[in-house]
Amino acid sequence: MGIDLHIEELVLHGFAARDRHKIAEAVQIELTHLLSAQAQANFLKGSISLERINGGAFKVQAGGKPQSAGIEIARAVFRSLR
Repeated sequence: MGIDLHIEELVLHGFAARDRHKIAEAVQIELTHLLSAQAQANFLKGSISLERINGGAFKVQAGGKPQSAGIEIARAVFRSLR
C-alpha cells in the first residue's frame, strides 16, 4: 500500500522564520513514521482527499529545538487524519 501526502502550506504562528526548514523536515519524518506504522495496521482504507486539516493545539517547550516542534505538529496533523 502506498501513501501519497501533499502539504501545500503549513501555517505556523510564533516560530522563528529561520527554523522553518528544520520544522518542516521534522514534520515530514514524523508523519512518514506515523503513517507507515498505521498503514501496516490497515488504518487507511481507500482514498481520501481533504481540502484543509486543522491540527488544533499542541504544546512545545519554550526554547526547545525546532525538531521537537515539528514532531508535535506532525502528531497533531496525524490525530486530525484519524
